[in-house]
Amino acid sequence: MSPNGSDRSPRRPMRRKLLQALTAGLVLATATGCTYKDFPRLGMPTPTTEEAPRILSLWQGSWAAALAVGVLVWGLILWSAMFHRRSRTKVEVPPQTRYNMPIEALYTVVPIIIISVLFYFTARDETKLLSLSKKPDVTVNVVGFQWSWGFNYVADVPGSTGNAKTDKNLDAIADRFKKDFPANAGGVYDVGTPGTRNPQTGNPGPTLWLPEGKTVRFVLTSRDVIHSFWVLPFLMKQDVIPGRTNVFQVTPNRQGTFRGKCAELCGVDHSRMLFNVKVVSPKRYEQHLKDLAKKGQTGYIPAGIAQTPHEKNRETNNL
Repeated sequence: MSPNGSDRSPRRPMRRKLLQALTAGLVLATATGCTYKDFPRLGMPTPTTEEAPRILSLWQGSWAAALAVGVLVWGLILWSAMFHRRSRTKVEVPPQTRYNMPIEALYTVVPIIIISVLFYFTARDETKLLSLSKKPDVTVNVVGFQWSWGFNYVADVPGSTGNAKTDKNLDAIADRFKKDFPANAGGVYDVGTPGTRNPQTGNPGPTLWLPEGKTVRFVLTSRDVIHSFWVLPFLMKQDVIPGRTNVFQVTPNRQGTFRGKCAELCGVDHSRMLFNVKVVSPKRYEQHLKDLAKKGQTGYIPAGIAQTPHEKNRETNNL
């Protein structure tokens, strides 16, 4: 008992719990594998394309907005708890406030403004990231299937004959995207299984080769169900949908071997749909295509399910 007769012992366990919670939070914030250089990315990998910093900036801006709102809300909660708690000497009910129109207008308008700003920057960046205004230097048809990936390199490779614009195996690709295919692109391909491994890193999955500093257009098609093509350090992913052609392009600016995976739950072996991306010099990339041709991997593997008439009409109307 305290000198004034009140028992303050229940407050002590609460203070101890608060101290323990703060200590645990400090440990969780500091005892990770991240360095001080990693914190500004807020969990994102180091960008490896010219387009990725735009995505990283949007990610950081969203976190900044969320943190600002969180600090405001936490501050108001703590302020109310500390300065408007019931007095120990007064037990009467405090004055009740109803229909405070300025406050109600405030918590209606402010969220609308926040969402509008986030929508603007998201729409702006999405439009830029999905733009196909620049003609690609390299075109790769990425084929998703249960339970791995195939890569059709749409290029004119010595030892490979044919035409990607008329090849029956590429009928699933919308005609509007075939217009940018290079002429006489006989092409080469590579295809993997869940048991395939990268010979340098040992990581599972087939390896997609890309040239550094060249604009690469990915033409995404599926043979069966919805998959999602995700190269982690590209900071971008897009669905691979049967009966539909999805397209985006990037410019890799850093050499190395990076991990990729399917980001869409596509069935029982979804977790095994892994692949690798190897970014090399343009000269080494051209040599790799020639090596695939020498192995007899010329032409194209089937791209996927043919588009429905509705989807074909939609693609044509967007020309």
